[in-house]
Amino acid sequence: MDRDDHPASLTPSPISTRPSDPGPSSVNPSPPAPSRRRRRQVTPASTKTFVLDTNVLLHDPACIHRFAEHHICIPVDVLSELDRFKNEMTERGANAREVHRALMKIFSTKGASVTTGVPTDGGGSIRVAVYDPVEARKHASVQGFERIFHDLDKADHRILACTLWLSEQISAPVILVSKDLNMQLKARAVGIECEDYLHDKVEPREVANFDIARVEVSQHELQRFASSGRLSVPENRTAGMVVNDYALLSAGEKATMPAKLSAHGEFVRLQFTPESIKVGQGRAIKPMNLGQACLLDALLDPEISLVTCYGQAGTGKTLLAVAAGLQQVFGRTYHGLTVSRPIVAMGQTVGFLPGSLQEKMRPWLQPVYDALDLLMRPIEGVQQGPARKKNRFLPEPQQITAPAAPYEPLIQQGVIEIEALCYIRGRSIPDRFFVLDEAQQLTPLEAKTIVTRMSRGSKLVLVGDPAQIDNPYVDSRSNGLVYTRQRMRGQPFAAHVPLVKGERSALAEAAARLL
Repeated sequence: MDRDDHPASLTPSPISTRPSDPGPSSVNPSPPAPSRRRRRQVTPASTKTFVLDTNVLLHDPACIHRFAEHHICIPVDVLSELDRFKNEMTERGANAREVHRALMKIFSTKGASVTTGVPTDGGGSIRVAVYDPVEARKHASVQGFERIFHDLDKADHRILACTLWLSEQISAPVILVSKDLNMQLKARAVGIECEDYLHDKVEPREVANFDIARVEVSQHELQRFASSGRLSVPENRTAGMVVNDYALLSAGEKATMPAKLSAHGEFVRLQFTPESIKVGQGRAIKPMNLGQACLLDALLDPEISLVTCYGQAGTGKTLLAVAAGLQQVFGRTYHGLTVSRPIVAMGQTVGFLPGSLQEKMRPWLQPVYDALDLLMRPIEGVQQGPARKKNRFLPEPQQITAPAAPYEPLIQQGVIEIEALCYIRGRSIPDRFFVLDEAQQLTPLEAKTIVTRMSRGSKLVLVGDPAQIDNPYVDSRSNGLVYTRQRMRGQPFAAHVPLVKGERSALAEAAARLL
């Protein structure tokens, strides 16, 4: 988490001046003897010491198990910061409590020393570093640091000072790991090596290109594919593709056909792309481009239980997902449609919302209600003139009474369910079509919580735009949507479709590209 999102000033915790137990990876406040210093340098050059910032532990409580043969140091001020969040009934509070439990389990083993360190499974160690400012000031680098950042009441500055002090005590490289960009800038300003936590970040190329792959084939191969519905090509043409990836087979500019890579390594024709989708008496929804046709195929394929979709605003992600879900619910493939969305506001909010859960969720899920209304409201004859003039002479009660939405009975019966993500932990969701809109606002841990709720017979659809993120704790490469896509890539039950072309309007598409 970024430290800008909470007060950084903390009351200094009592600092122990008791020397640490001697050991190969201990940090002794007293000046080290030359012989002891030489013994530390025997450590392999590839082994590093990583100092973890608070936001890294809150972001991924399991990060203490992900540093293999390297050593981990947790400044005692980090524990003080974690203590501030442990009572929160939020995901952040749950993560803080999980970190405390994990550390207690590690340091509760017989003979374990918190300050000396405990070996990890990968061959490294983990320990708590107690910063002693009196002893640290004996080093010129720490004295220079305090001249620049003289306010040591701030936890940020004490963690930086502790990292600098550790680098004076340990011969191996000492690296601060932080997700706070301002913390990284401060660290580099005083010569501290600093890195971001990259375990759950995808490669930049994963979110840089939303185009569907184009595979060149000959005219004869394309004809054979059109007649048989299958085509095997050399592996070099499918490099980088995995099962259920979509592609456009091209034998020239005008001779093209969409295809999907099967589990057997051959391209197959799209089987579930109807000309249109119509729910009840509502309007028909047609796929308007190649991406939408591929997305419908994935949404309607019963063998695919996880669909992820990237796309900018106006590409039809939510509308197609809700339309495909409703059609299959009406066709008795699923028992119901569940729709949810992370509650992350853009800019200023209007404060707390009154009413029931449905009423509180209404503003957040209004785009979903708009899609339901568009799909299910019967098409009436085109009326001329503004509606207010038509109804000007009606009795007063009829003027203010709005017709019931066509989806309201389905919500009351539980066929359509509006789910708040904050209450999803512990649930088991069987035989439902679950659409999660704006999934790029999720953290990887929240995404894992949702995916693990799906029971047999359910289908999960995650849609969003990695470029539009309001959650301060994730970015375009570390959010739950791209994380789920990367980790599930290549599974026979998962498919991913990128959408590029906007269909909302020419204005909306230009705004998404240019603004």
